[in-house]
Amino acid sequence: MDVNAAVAAASAIAGVCTGAIATLAFRWSERDQKRPTRTSLHTDPALPPGVDTVLSVLRSSAVVLDEADSVVKASSAAYALGLVRGGKLAVEPMLQMARDTRRDGEIRQVELDLPRRGTGRGEALAVSARVAPLGSRLVLLLVEDLTEARRIEAVRRDFVANVSHELKTPVGALSLLSEAVMDASDDPEAVERFAGRMQIEATRLTNLVQELIDLSRVQNDDPLEDAEPVRVDELVAEAIDRCRQPAATKQITMAAGGTADVRVWGNRGQLAAALGNLVENAVNYSPARTRVGIAARRVTAPGGDLIEIAVTDQGIGISDRDKERIFERFYRVDPARSRATGGTGLGLAIVKHVAASHGGEVTVWSSEGQGSTFTLRLPEAASTRSPLSSHPEGPGDVRDEDDAHGPDHTTAYESIPAAPEVLP
Repeated sequence: MDVNAAVAAASAIAGVCTGAIATLAFRWSERDQKRPTRTSLHTDPALPPGVDTVLSVLRSSAVVLDEADSVVKASSAAYALGLVRGGKLAVEPMLQMARDTRRDGEIRQVELDLPRRGTGRGEALAVSARVAPLGSRLVLLLVEDLTEARRIEAVRRDFVANVSHELKTPVGALSLLSEAVMDASDDPEAVERFAGRMQIEATRLTNLVQELIDLSRVQNDDPLEDAEPVRVDELVAEAIDRCRQPAATKQITMAAGGTADVRVWGNRGQLAAALGNLVENAVNYSPARTRVGIAARRVTAPGGDLIEIAVTDQGIGISDRDKERIFERFYRVDPARSRATGGTGLGLAIVKHVAASHGGEVTVWSSEGQGSTFTLRLPEAASTRSPLSSHPEGPGDVRDEDDAHGPDHTTAYESIPAAPEVLP
């Protein structure tokens, strides 16, 4: 009996001790959970009041670093640029700037070229980084992406350089020719010859200035503000009339087909200038006694029917290397030939901008020695306006004339001499 009592007493004491230990462990665990950890010190509440809101509306990429160089806060743009990886600032020059600013409290700014992530071409990402102290222990890093701004500046710089060169050539020629006229004042034949050359250079200068104005207008204006249904046959007739004299001089035959009752939607003046440039190039770069064809047809596209206007020549053709750059401003396949034809190098650039601003595109097929085909694709007028539009197309709406584009239309389109690769 005494043994049983002793065992019971020992069990009771053991139970009390176990309960006490469990209680102490539970309380210790609660206290440990409430104690601030190293990780919790670097979460958003560590930021001064209002800073998180300000950073969220900044256009710049923002990164906040603590005294251990750990990232406290980073915007999504910072991750997109690859500035933050694994909770750390991944750009060593910026990290060194942050450390120097934390040490002396001075604001620092620098422009850097960083490797672009996800491309194997070694393209640089131009950024401007600014580091400033934020409170007593945090550092704020703001990074601005300057890549697009630098690209635009380079384009503008090249454009100014090209314009200066192109303007200087005819102006310099006029100056020299005027001196020659003065020196040959007693020679009527020489004066007449030099005056003819001056007229040619003056015409070239006038054309260059006009095309610069046209290109500026195309780039800055919205062509659809004054848009209207434009008949393609009228555009073709205007382009042919514009090039009639140089074509007759070279005995070049110009033929048109498939343009009847076809309309596109856009600014008439800009569309006429674009198609006129294509036809003018075809005439200028074609040898004598050849043909230039202009053809139109309707093609079905997911976003609505398109009108294709193809201009085909039998000229010198374009190499594969040059085809990638012919739509650049002032680019010439053959500079010597362009001087002979009076080209400015802006015609195809204008065509490209007109096509893009009208929701279309321009493409080229060419083979050296076999000629070229430039195809201008534009939305059809009927597919871009509804019957309730404030600009009704009237009884002549091409929706009511679809039957006119049957076999005769296809035959007319394919009758123009063209490369079969671009006229399926």
